[in-house]
Amino acid sequence: MHKLTPAVRDLYEREMTSARKAPDTELRWAHLERAHIVSQPHPWLHTRNHVAMFTLALAQQDRREALGQAIRIAVAAPGSLAVRYPEGNTGRTAAGLMTPMPIPEDLAQAMARADR
Repeated sequence: MHKLTPAVRDLYEREMTSARKAPDTELRWAHLERAHIVSQPHPWLHTRNHVAMFTLALAQQDRREALGQAIRIAVAAPGSLAVRYPEGNTGRTAAGLMTPMPIPEDLAQAMARADR
């Protein structure tokens, strides 16, 4: 399991703050997806991220996404604790629950630095 360093927490919080301040929902989702990638190894952050995604889905009246996020809220912490999560997965319902995805290069580099 990855250690939750102050730098990892800061990287996560920057993405979550950017999501809250984003001028449109497309950009808000993009930052939440990046925060999700950072959060996956950390049960509390991972769950918190899916709650934020669920809240945005509700605000958009996107029932499919909200249902998918409700399921993910239930499995986020256990998946993180068991180290059973698909690396790079964006956390969205369309991405598939266990589909690994490539991590954006800038985020992969930031995560590598933050893990130290």
